[in-house]
Amino acid sequence: MTEPDALLKSLRPRLRQALDHAENRVAALIPKWPAGSPAPIYTVDGKWHRQKDVWTDWTPGFYAGLMWILFEFTGKEEWREQAIRFTIPLEPRKFDREVHDLGFIFMSTYRRWFDLLAEGPEKEKVKSVLVTAGNTQSLRWKETGEDHYIYSFNGPQSLFIDIMMNIRVLLWAWQQSGNENLYNRAVTHARTTRKYLIREDGAAIHEGIFNPVRGEFRNLSTQQGYSPWTCWARGLAWAIYGYHDAYLFTGEKEFLETAELCADYYFKNPTEDGVPYWDYGAPNIPNEEKDSSAGAVIASAFLSLAETIPERSEKYLRAAAKLLETLTSDAYLTHEMPDHEGILTQAVYHKPKGWGVNEAVMWGDYFFLEAVQKALKLVE
Repeated sequence: MTEPDALLKSLRPRLRQALDHAENRVAALIPKWPAGSPAPIYTVDGKWHRQKDVWTDWTPGFYAGLMWILFEFTGKEEWREQAIRFTIPLEPRKFDREVHDLGFIFMSTYRRWFDLLAEGPEKEKVKSVLVTAGNTQSLRWKETGEDHYIYSFNGPQSLFIDIMMNIRVLLWAWQQSGNENLYNRAVTHARTTRKYLIREDGAAIHEGIFNPVRGEFRNLSTQQGYSPWTCWARGLAWAIYGYHDAYLFTGEKEFLETAELCADYYFKNPTEDGVPYWDYGAPNIPNEEKDSSAGAVIASAFLSLAETIPERSEKYLRAAAKLLETLTSDAYLTHEMPDHEGILTQAVYHKPKGWGVNEAVMWGDYFFLEAVQKALKLVE
């Protein structure tokens, strides 16, 4: 057993504790936030919250996705039933042309459901929902100019780093349907994102702005980062995870190289506990908030990268183990906070707006549990 494997195995009791804790927290949420009602987004003073101005409704898949992971972990039929109850109301979103987040919504729910089903009518219906979502997401296509991409909810002028996590639904739909247009748009989007939003040192920028009429690139921008020129930590996490997944779907080595370039930025800008500050360029580091949700996404991505690149698995496994050791500690896991409704605290949703700062966020809980799931599969 290699040293990183041994470290992960030593974390097994804490990972199991985190699983039990997550099960209790999600079970307690269901009566408060029932199926078919709007899903919570982040906590306020430890209580789940959904503001009236949601900015963009991108998170409901993570709530149901937690239930799918709990079913996969425990095998309890009640979790499968709850996961389906919370997933089915998301189906109308397959036609939602107002958001760039259908990958987040459907890959954490319907994709998990699909993977668990035997061949038959139910699986075909779930497949149809996913293929439709992929086609719908592809319609957010910026046609003008030389550079093309899936544009953000802000409009055709806006390219977000987050969308690297959402082109996965195009690539999945391409694999299932054979629609080459989905492949071409997803691959083109990834290349445009690499060109404008990934610096040569691997830093990820949140947003690029293009001329909405002629289409040429105008400037960098940000919605949630500190500045247009600094590396927003969750954006870096989306880039590592998203480019690795793009490689898995397409086999295009440039995407794996980009994932590794962004991972190297993480390694070259370390923090003591492994969890990044909310923005690598925030002015008051070390007196800035960490973002545990970025750490959770990176941990999950590193566990997958370790499998994809065996010759570098030790580096990625060691980093993932350190992150999970930190995130399962009393400082981040809420198991010693009986009044806290989230699983993982010290996340940041939107620092400029003051949303979900040093709180739990639904995607943080989801990707944390996904990372726990991946790690336990390695050691059990």
